[in-house]
Amino acid sequence: MMVMTAKVDKKKILMVLAGVAAAILLLLLVFGGGGETQDPTVQTATGNDKRVAFLQEYGWEVNASPAQSGEVRIPETPTKAYERYNALQKSQGYDLTQYAGQTVMRYVYKVTNYPGATDPVYATLLVHKDAVIGGDITDTSAKGRIHGFQMPQSVKEPTESTQPSQDATTGSSDTTPTTDTTDTDATTPTQQETTAPAA
Repeated sequence: MMVMTAKVDKKKILMVLAGVAAAILLLLLVFGGGGETQDPTVQTATGNDKRVAFLQEYGWEVNASPAQSGEVRIPETPTKAYERYNALQKSQGYDLTQYAGQTVMRYVYKVTNYPGATDPVYATLLVHKDAVIGGDITDTSAKGRIHGFQMPQSVKEPTESTQPSQDATTGSSDTTPTTDTTDTDATTPTQQETTAPAA
């Protein structure tokens, strides 16, 4: 039986290991780990079908086409209404603070299965780079409120007859969600607060 021994230089071993580690790091950066990391809780909304499917995950049935869509600007300087609305977003795992000053898409869908609804109810999705970044469900009845995407466990039946609310600026019947800044619940930022000024 023959036994061979070799003298190993520790510096050479460390240099080889460092080289292998650097090669692995380079491969990760080039082929998979170097791009933007996706938050696993982010829901994608690439296209109308995915937006509708997102709402259906919460149990909402909505009209297939949005009642309204357009760009809105998230305020750079928070207002009280925005802070209440963002508190609602934070309660459901979103935070609009990181989008301050940016323009996002707003899609509004009419909800067809809101429990006990007597007036229109709308689902609003805020979308940035094909990802849902926030939104709400708005009951437009006189006793209605704005809440997160979760279907309410129970909804009190209205005790009095309610008429569609009137838009204060035009006097026309409400067909899309509006903001009542006197409401103690979180409210949607008004169009004025969220849209970019005309150039």
